Parts: sequence; structure tokens; C-alpha cells
Amino acid sequence: MVDRIPEEQKKVRHAVPKWYAVYTKARAEKQVNERLVELGIETFLPLQKTYRQWTDRKKLIEKPLLSSYVFVKTVSGHFPAVYNTPGVVRFVRFEGKPVAIPQCQIDVLRLLVDSDAKIEVTSEVLAKGDNVKVMCGSLTGLTGELISVKGRKRVVVRLDKLDQNIVIKVPVTFLKKV
Repeated sequence: MVDRIPEEQKKVRHAVPKWYAVYTKARAEKQVNERLVELGIETFLPLQKTYRQWTDRKKLIEKPLLSSYVFVKTVSGHFPAVYNTPGVVRFVRFEGKPVAIPQCQIDVLRLLVDSDAKIEVTSEVLAKGDNVKVMCGSLTGLTGELISVKGRKRVVVRLDKLDQNIVIKVPVTFLKKV
């Protein structure tokens, strides 16, 4: 007797797994990651070690580098299992379809997380001409105009004080649009 496999199952067996980003409920990244691992799905949850201050103590914790995201390596035939996992909201999509994340980007995230570099993530979009305020560092409180963005890592801010233009370099994560 010949075992008949549905055409969809054949595609799943021969498909190459790809990385996808899954959007989760707020603060549910670790639980979603555990549930997906229990299902046998390869996952990646980039965690960052940071100190958390309470009124009575300071503690080193691991928090997700990217809030509400877990990466899964799977094939499209397993999307329903991922989607039906408690805490999963949706796949990150482009033009209505889940978008694959290149392996090289996952490798870069792994490298960053494994390094001892201080990593800061900001989703604020800053453009030339925006009025910004320095929120961290020794220049906290100063305001100025964003005059250029250099390599996405640093910005140059013109500060108008005392009828002089002072041009400084400030990390983009220190700035907030005002």
C-alpha cells in the first residue's frame, strides 16, 4: 500500500525554514517564546541585561531588546500553529503576507546581544529640521534643531544660545522630538 501525502504536506517537508517576526501581546515575549519552543519551533528572543531600580533595591534583569517581538524560524505550513499560540497577535506583514527576515539580520542581532556593548533602541523618526531636546547625558535639557543625521548612529544638533551656533554630536537615542 502506497502512503499518500497531501500536496501541502509535501511542500512543507521540502520548504526551507525562514525567520519571521511575530508580534506579541505587551510583556508576553518570554511566555510566547517558551510556548513556541514547547511546540518544537525554533525561536530567537533577543534579551538585554539591564539594571532595574525599585525603591528598596536594584536588580539585574533580562528584558527583551525589541518589545513585543519574537523571531521564529519555520515554514509557511506551520504558520497556524504559531498564530494560535497564546500571546501571539500576528506575524509582521508586508503587502498582506508574513515577511521573511534575512538570516544575516538575525546573526547581527545575536552578535549585538552576545556583546557587552550598551544597546539602545528607539523607534522615533527624526528628520532634518526637527526641533529636538537632549534627554540623556551631560547635555540633558538643551534644545536645538536637528541639522543632519550621520550614519544613523549620531546626529548633529545646532543649539542657538547667546546668539551663537554651537554644533555638537549627540547619540540619536539621547534625543526626543519637541
